[in-house]
Amino acid sequence: MATNKPAGDGHRNGAVRQRSQTFNPQNERWVKRDTNTGQFMDQKSDGTPFKGVRKEK
Repeated sequence: MATNKPAGDGHRNGAVRQRSQTFNPQNERWVKRDTNTGQFMDQKSDGTPFKGVRKEK
């Protein structure tokens, strides 16, 4: 799991584990996926990618 020390400084140290993201061209949004099950988890409402989550190719 990623560490967030010192607490309250507003940034992550390390990547989010067991998650990936891909761009959906139909609605032009980034979608987060669980890498273990392949299930879609979340979708960004703005056009920017998730922070700290690796991108699928």
